[in-house]
Amino acid sequence: MPRLSPPTLLALALASLCALPAQAQTDKPFLAADVEAASYDGGELPPGRSALTTKVQVLLDRSGISPGVIDGFKGGMSQSALMAFERRSGLPIDGVMDPHVWNLLQSFAAQPATQDYTITAEDAEGLVDAIPTDYAEKAKMPAMAHTSVAERLGERFHMDEKFIAFLNPGTDLVPGATIKVINTGSRMRGTVARILVDVNTRRVAGFDANGKLLVDYPATIGSSATPSPSGDHHVAKVALNPNYTYDPKKNFQQGDNDKVLVVPPGPNAPVGTVWIGLSKPTYGIHGTPTPSQLFRNQSMGCVRLTNWDAEELAHMVRVNTTTVEFLPAGVTIADATGAAPAATAPAEPLETPAAAVPAAPAPEEPLDYTDPLAAKRAPAEAVYENTSEEDAESLAPPADPLSNALSGALPDSFVVPPAAGQP
Repeated sequence: MPRLSPPTLLALALASLCALPAQAQTDKPFLAADVEAASYDGGELPPGRSALTTKVQVLLDRSGISPGVIDGFKGGMSQSALMAFERRSGLPIDGVMDPHVWNLLQSFAAQPATQDYTITAEDAEGLVDAIPTDYAEKAKMPAMAHTSVAERLGERFHMDEKFIAFLNPGTDLVPGATIKVINTGSRMRGTVARILVDVNTRRVAGFDANGKLLVDYPATIGSSATPSPSGDHHVAKVALNPNYTYDPKKNFQQGDNDKVLVVPPGPNAPVGTVWIGLSKPTYGIHGTPTPSQLFRNQSMGCVRLTNWDAEELAHMVRVNTTTVEFLPAGVTIADATGAAPAATAPAEPLETPAAAVPAAPAPEEPLDYTDPLAAKRAPAEAVYENTSEEDAESLAPPADPLSNALSGALPDSFVVPPAAGQP
């Protein structure tokens, strides 16, 4: 029997966690108060859904290491987030909770894990009954809006919409109702100079110009039939709330649709609420209408994040400056950054000095990009999502004489320094 490589074993482990049916997982009721009281006493996280796993997901999210949707389940996305946190902290990368990880996470526990929220009338406005699957039907709608208050609040508070009902049993999600939701803290800030896309662990990591990890997200990254691009590229454009242009000559064939269709913007649009276009034509990093399915879905070659993670990243990248590197199969972010830690760690809890604990995230910085569709305007350029590198090559824009003239003027590693006051 052939011996499997560590990245292959990791991928199989994550896939098995994601494939575990919900009914096979422990799902005992608990409330927000139980999340606040949850404490780690050693060993692995409980199976299924638990108050402790919920708290761990919240603390990971605040640290800049996204668990994807916060749902309380011990699953593949949460395990991948623990591994990313261990990678950043220089701990053994096994995705298993231990005293080292728990002690370091306490740096992000200054605020309660949950908070009260009173549903407003605006939260219930502008909803649609359903989102059709056919793109021709999508194109007829005024917006790819949320379908329920739960979905809208889930996106706002980084929660699975069903988890909102779980934490608030018997409460109708209507204007005036006060419910418990996740306290996500502030948006991460900083300038991402380098993005690494790891198909092995299904993570996307953003680093500053000094190589410091700023953010790390779970993602859907291509598929065997429609793989993501290879090699190095850069961010070419950023569009918030973009229209999505379906063109069967440039995209996949969807049903019987053989004409160009423009799908309106919204959180349930094919690319979610964000399009970070790459220098590779028709490829990008974008949001998704189904955040809970990131580790189950396959993309058409692009990189899907939750809408809230994509929005955070969009305000940290810099057009024509941020590089995007797609790591080859078998090469992980840990390999590419030399983050492989020691093989084992002491079993007893750590007494971590205050000075050794990572600093909490800085306050949220002002947004850098205005919404190009604030008045339902279409973006300057159509947003496509392609299926093959070969097709994308033929769509490359014509050469820019000025860019060609400047291409050799600066070293490949040159990064524009951040503006004064920008970390």
